[in-house]
Amino acid sequence: MKYRIVSDSSINLFHLDADVDYTTVPLKIRIDDIEYVDAEGIDVVDLVARMHTSENPSTTSCPSVMEWLEAFRGADCVFGITISSGLSGSYNSAMQAKEMYLEENPGAKVHIVDSRATGGTLRLIAERLAECIQKEMTFETIRLFIDDYQKHDKIVFMLESLDNLAKNGRCPMAFAKIAGILGIRFIGRATEEGTIQQAHICRGTKKMLRVSLEEMESLGYQGGRVRISHCLSPENAYKFRDTILAKYPKADVVIDMTTGLCSYYAEEGGLIVGFEDLPPDNN
Repeated sequence: MKYRIVSDSSINLFHLDADVDYTTVPLKIRIDDIEYVDAEGIDVVDLVARMHTSENPSTTSCPSVMEWLEAFRGADCVFGITISSGLSGSYNSAMQAKEMYLEENPGAKVHIVDSRATGGTLRLIAERLAECIQKEMTFETIRLFIDDYQKHDKIVFMLESLDNLAKNGRCPMAFAKIAGILGIRFIGRATEEGTIQQAHICRGTKKMLRVSLEEMESLGYQGGRVRISHCLSPENAYKFRDTILAKYPKADVVIDMTTGLCSYYAEEGGLIVGFEDLPPDNN
């Protein structure tokens, strides 16, 4: 049986460090008359710069049904992972592709995972799926495992800029400008439905990192796996890693850079942090 993991590009990971079949399907970002395809080689620096200079609202679009379907082809067992269905139509496209694939291949098996998050949370799910596949667990056993695992993966995010949110009507432009001048940082979490919820407002990067770890702990963090994605801000990412390790020296912390879609949401300086509420012994 040929197993494959397919994720949309909100995972920020085009290659999985595991000996399993893995691929991604791209989301797209349109700014003015330029469309950025969130695939390997995307110019994140240019995308972020264009977001800042454009005075117009920008848009995103999810992978098409046919892109998901093409990514499934050739596999007997497929696990698909999507950005939260509360933020994008990616999950619905993947589900339609699943039905089409099963019609074409009656013996195949497909399970679509709604991450109810983005960024590092998807990476954690993909890593756990890869471990299960490498252990040669059955499809159904893996499906049940990952459904239960989703009770333990969480997300927090930190924003230094609200410019893009303001341009797209998510907050007043005047407020976004004042927040930038005063150095106000926003810390958020995902709701159970997978939508974005503000958790804290604070001033300065140092306090932002401290309060973010406290927010993780309030959500059950015990020193387990953490996956930090940064938008053109490696310094903040490594500072946050050091903040975590100072208190939880056995924590498994990995840092990567946001690709297109997550850069669109996080903006420059932002961090998206996926983590588990499991103890490090479960790593």
